[in-house]
Amino acid sequence: MKKILAYGACALAVLGATIDPSLAQDQTAAATEAAPEFAKAADVAYIFNTLLFLIGGFLVMFMAAGFAMLEAGLVRSKNVSMQCLKNIALYSVAGLMFWITGYSLMYSGVDGGFMGSFGPYAFDPVGGNNLDTGYSTASDWFFQMVFCATTASIVSGTLAERIKLWPFMLFTVLLTGILYPIAGSWVWGGGWLKGMGFSDFAGSTLVHSVGGWAALAGALILGARKGKYTATGQVIPMPGSSIPLATLGTFILWLGWFGFNGASQLAMGTINDVSDISRIFANTNMAAAAGVVVAMALTQVLYKKVDVTMALNGALAGLVSITAEPLAPSVWQAVFIGGVGGAIVVFAVPLLDKLKIDDVVGAIPVHLLCGIWGTLIVPLSNDGTSYGTQFIGILAYGVFIFVASAILWTILKSTIGIRVSPEEEALGLDKVEIGVEAYPEFGQGSARM
Repeated sequence: MKKILAYGACALAVLGATIDPSLAQDQTAAATEAAPEFAKAADVAYIFNTLLFLIGGFLVMFMAAGFAMLEAGLVRSKNVSMQCLKNIALYSVAGLMFWITGYSLMYSGVDGGFMGSFGPYAFDPVGGNNLDTGYSTASDWFFQMVFCATTASIVSGTLAERIKLWPFMLFTVLLTGILYPIAGSWVWGGGWLKGMGFSDFAGSTLVHSVGGWAALAGALILGARKGKYTATGQVIPMPGSSIPLATLGTFILWLGWFGFNGASQLAMGTINDVSDISRIFANTNMAAAAGVVVAMALTQVLYKKVDVTMALNGALAGLVSITAEPLAPSVWQAVFIGGVGGAIVVFAVPLLDKLKIDDVVGAIPVHLLCGIWGTLIVPLSNDGTSYGTQFIGILAYGVFIFVASAILWTILKSTIGIRVSPEEEALGLDKVEIGVEAYPEFGQGSARM
């Protein structure tokens, strides 16, 4: 009945307009007056650029959950709560420090130099519409901040199961507030390496290798977990608590990487930009897939069994490798770059064990070595760069971050100490550092149930 009445009303309206043309004209005029003005091109670009930063930032923030789950799955059950705590804490510290001084150090007044200026960052005023920037300044700050937090997450996994909480947090303050912003200013802030022509599209070196160098320095100074290596050089396996959690973390990181690489296009206001973002998504996915397949194939050949942890890190290796240049490569180049990343992980993990460098989650092979590889191979697809300049940039970042991190770790070790006692390490950091077990039904707490 309602449909019949509606159709009848429409018919009467059409009949009335036919009988009295002025009625139709009045309706057209009213509709025209009610219609909003079309937005200007600059307004549209501003809106979509800001939206890209926000969506990309949401995805990269979700990577914090990915790191937390990956690390929770790859550490032993007695240390799971500690890894969860460290990941939410480091994200929070990074957010504060990047506002207090990080963003300004990275972007304000670099002008071809080595660093910006100290001081907090100011957002647009309420209702701000400054089209000169091309995007909301708060959206840009948020997007850059989550990259900063990612750098600290890399360090967390490497040093798991034997480092004290508060020394780690103090290092995180300096890494996210000082070291990472200064290093980032050299390229993304328009610093001296940018002037040389060094290229790192989304951070194979600026984010991943920076975190990897800091983790390597910490691992060397902190030492291996008790019982990991025997006096004869034998490696004692220490399986993680949950492969399902680690797998979930890997998938979350893979998803977040589309924001990491895709939003690094930094613009979505034109058809060309949107097309390029789509291409970045596709290349990012292909590189990760290639990393997984190569890692699976190599572990089958070398060990006669497929190692699931290698497959997980193979995905991350492919993602890190393609991050330095995800736009320019063809599909086959993206597959090649990601596949080599997967191979690097398979060969580098046992090499670190031979050197007695204890990396709990494999972050050094994935983020440091694959970050170097991805940055060095950029000229393969981007003819605006050179291998010499890329090598100089890699070397500069390595020297600065490794030396500065080593100094900080050494100071912390000689003052407040960075490592728990052997007895505390045996009990697990969940119990001795924070008093909350992740799995009380199966851990120390089971005796009280």
